[in-house]
Amino acid sequence: MYKESDLVRIAKRENNKKRSYLVINQKQGKHIPVSPGEAFAMFHDLADLLREPYRDERLLVIGFAETATAIGASVAVDLHAAYIQTTREEIPGAGYLYFSESHSHAVEQRLVRDDLFAAMNGTDRIIFVEDEVTTGNTILSAIESIETCLGYRVKFSVASLLNGMDAAAEKEYENRGISLHYLVKTDHKAYQSQAEKYRGDGLYKEPQVQPFLRPMRTLAPSGYLDTRRLQHAERYLAACEEMSRQVLSGIAADTGKRYLVLGTEEFMFPGLFLANRLEEAGCIVRFHATTRSPIAVSREPDYPLHVRYELCSMYEKGRRTFLYDLAPYDEIIVVCDAPEATEEGINSLLHALWESGNRHITSVRWHG
Repeated sequence: MYKESDLVRIAKRENNKKRSYLVINQKQGKHIPVSPGEAFAMFHDLADLLREPYRDERLLVIGFAETATAIGASVAVDLHAAYIQTTREEIPGAGYLYFSESHSHAVEQRLVRDDLFAAMNGTDRIIFVEDEVTTGNTILSAIESIETCLGYRVKFSVASLLNGMDAAAEKEYENRGISLHYLVKTDHKAYQSQAEKYRGDGLYKEPQVQPFLRPMRTLAPSGYLDTRRLQHAERYLAACEEMSRQVLSGIAADTGKRYLVLGTEEFMFPGLFLANRLEEAGCIVRFHATTRSPIAVSREPDYPLHVRYELCSMYEKGRRTFLYDLAPYDEIIVVCDAPEATEEGINSLLHALWESGNRHITSVRWHG
């Protein structure tokens, strides 16, 4: 159904000695703007691979932060499963299971421990959902942490859009009884040399943190649910539906306009869901999200990213985040769940949007 060339673009990581390249899925809606309907169609296709094998099992889906949170939520919705995501955020009062993502810019991953215990009372199998699996080591690290915490063996499976595991890694998973499901098999042998040939001479924009004095509309819909905590996907879907209804009633969507909906870091599914509702209403819509990944940008036409806006995180002071290849739209809708968004984060994002030619910006603050 999908070919490697349909999805995969290779970029250069910035100052990462562990892995010099980054595999970017151009239909995922993280780094590259995408039609929300196109992204959801791909997520649904991944879920379809899981329906028959696990139709008689009670499932817990775990989506990996930050790039696979929307994929995981979408798969859980399609399978009527329980859902939780990993996180790098601090959750008040929560205890965690910790595991590492060794090649990442932000190594530590964690999962709320009490929620895992609560979920296991009604779970036959855990399905990890990723955008891309290369070595499988991160998931093995998570499995070790989970089984150590629980004190017993659990059935596991993995679903990913892309699978770049070599034969030895796949054999290890087979020996452990961990099933693999994916849309596209990738071969990483040429990726490093491909990344190294790019010059990295794109446009790099520094963050602007001075107060943003121009008017901006702010909406605060009710009914927030946080997937860093355990949720049943059907209840979460209903909450996103109600959030979207409230937002759309406040912006008077115009089918003649071009919209960009922006997610923020780990918080992707609600924004993508809202974008899909806008698109279904006949608007021209694109979706992508801010990210903690520092990626080199380059002028070459075949390189996936050309302009990088460095931002301050709205979730934590001192954290760098990034946004790539902004274009002018008739309206931009930023969807964020930071309980107390940092002033530097808000200002740097708004300045970047304004500098890229965007004059009509709506902030959707959906949080508890």
